[in-house]
Amino acid sequence: MTSFDVVIIGAGAAGLFCAGMAGQLGLKVLVVDHADKVAEKIRISGGGRCNFTNRDAGPGNFVSNNPHFCRSALARYTPQDFIDLVKQHGIAFHEKHKGQLFCDHSADDIIQMLLRECTSGGVERWQPCRVHGVQALAAGGFEVHTSLDRVSCRHLVVACGGLSIPKIGATDFGYSLAKQFGHSIVATRPGLVPLTFDAAAWAPFVPLAGLSLPAQLQCGQGKTKGDFLEDVLFTHRGLSGPGVLQISNFWNPDQPNTGLVLNLLPGQNLAQTLIAAKKTSKRKLSNELGVSLPTRLADAWMLAHTRLADIAMPDCKDKDLQQLANSLHHWVLMPNGTEGYRKAEVTLGGVDTRELHSSSMQSQRQLGLYFIGEVVDVTGWLGGYNFQWAWASAAACARAMAS
Repeated sequence: MTSFDVVIIGAGAAGLFCAGMAGQLGLKVLVVDHADKVAEKIRISGGGRCNFTNRDAGPGNFVSNNPHFCRSALARYTPQDFIDLVKQHGIAFHEKHKGQLFCDHSADDIIQMLLRECTSGGVERWQPCRVHGVQALAAGGFEVHTSLDRVSCRHLVVACGGLSIPKIGATDFGYSLAKQFGHSIVATRPGLVPLTFDAAAWAPFVPLAGLSLPAQLQCGQGKTKGDFLEDVLFTHRGLSGPGVLQISNFWNPDQPNTGLVLNLLPGQNLAQTLIAAKKTSKRKLSNELGVSLPTRLADAWMLAHTRLADIAMPDCKDKDLQQLANSLHHWVLMPNGTEGYRKAEVTLGGVDTRELHSSSMQSQRQLGLYFIGEVVDVTGWLGGYNFQWAWASAAACARAMAS
């Protein structure tokens, strides 16, 4: 049986980054992963160019039942720290939108950087390699039974992610292992995911599939309220696009009375525009609405307001125009579900952070056991935040193990 200082389960963003840093800090590290390919989630991220961090990432960009937990790790390993590493490896990148940083060439640049960091730290990687069981040793540390060999270690790091995108190997292994050692799991659900609606209610909007427009989206209340100004994409089954992925983190199917509120004309005063148009326009209201909205959307909207569709602008009552405007500025929708883990970018929930040390990611229930990355109940917004959590939580763990 081979002995290591550290065994890391999961060769994704958090696992590889932790391995490289721990190895370079002098620890003997083994990474194991059941998948054939390394870091597939990095490879497919950001349209293949990997949105590897966000310049503005901070605690307010994360969702958790314990929202202050992420502060320590994020403060001690910042976006600029990772940017500096990217620059050291000569990777060209650009800022696309709202602080989101992408590789100019390919997401593989980040994967190769992480592998080089692991090589510099003398990290050993077994892949594909399944973990069949883990047991704590009476003298301290762990014995890990894998499909290749049994190994022992002083530190065991769980970095095997969540349930999102099962086609590239996502499983519930990390949660099962956490439960084995007495940890609680905050209920998991798909995050950063398209939303679906009742088929009959959505039928008028099915012809809009493929239409995209900017909108303001709100969901939740108080400290758990989300409010975003992003593009929304109509689909055959509901809504997608950056805005909807963002707001999906704040919609909880276990709270069925919580709906979404969309403003389809943010920054505009449609009532004022339509009332002013009465003075000069002789067009039908349906045609006038098409000046402010994409024509397809205006037509679909008027199908739901047929009483007004064929009325000429001079004949419209101000109160009717005001009501029509309100319906577009305050569109309340009740999702009936999501597109599930197969299309979710992340998993909400996970290992309860109240049972972890925020400075090290170490379990409060089992000495030498650590949880990092997506398996933990810390979920970022869309836009590079989840990768920054992977880097920051991994760095906190590696430094703690080496201290």
